Amino acid sequence: MLPVPRAIFEVLRKDLLLAWRTRARVAAVLAFGVTSLLLFSFAAGPDTVKLRANASGYLWLAILLCSTLALTESFRYEVQNRALEGLRLIPTEPFAIFIGKSLANLLLLLLLGVALVPAMVVLYDVSFKLGLPMMIGVIFLGAAGISAPGTLYGLLAARVRSGEVLLPLLLFPLEVPALLSSTRATELVLTGDPMGQLQSWLGLLFAFNVIFWSVCGLLFGRLMEE
Repeated sequence: MLPVPRAIFEVLRKDLLLAWRTRARVAAVLAFGVTSLLLFSFAAGPDTVKLRANASGYLWLAILLCSTLALTESFRYEVQNRALEGLRLIPTEPFAIFIGKSLANLLLLLLLGVALVPAMVVLYDVSFKLGLPMMIGVIFLGAAGISAPGTLYGLLAARVRSGEVLLPLLLFPLEVPALLSSTRATELVLTGDPMGQLQSWLGLLFAFNVIFWSVCGLLFGRLMEE
């Protein structure tokens, strides 16, 4: 039996190498995110005050839209190359495979989110009242909230026809609480936190992540066996 930490590392390394070899797709997803931010600015109009007020919401909408493209690729190569059975034959717990792939998706979404921040600054003229490191921390927690259910639903979508359409329909309703928490926390990082609310929103987002990663990890094994 392969130890769980070793299995997590091997799955994570495989997915990161695959993402590097197909980095043109990652660049395309990033371009899509920047384009989304640009379209949101056009839709809001020339009112700079309104743009600053809604900047956090626009950022997380762009990240969520990018995630549907990135997460669809999570299991596509395994299904296309009939390698999904190979994952099932790894002598370890299915939970380890889930954690490895979720961590790879988390790192990818974190990279996309951080890369979209300069575009948000330029387009919406915002600044970080609580500092850039805090902003990256919020993006990390928000990306974690997307990656766990996204990995589970990515496996389901990869095994059915029109999975690209099915994934957003499954993922978006589940992400509403985490998305609201991420948006509110980002808004406080951008505008300041005189009332000390940021800690509560981050705690709520962390609680959602614990629930998502635990429940999705338990369901992943059953879905792999079907």
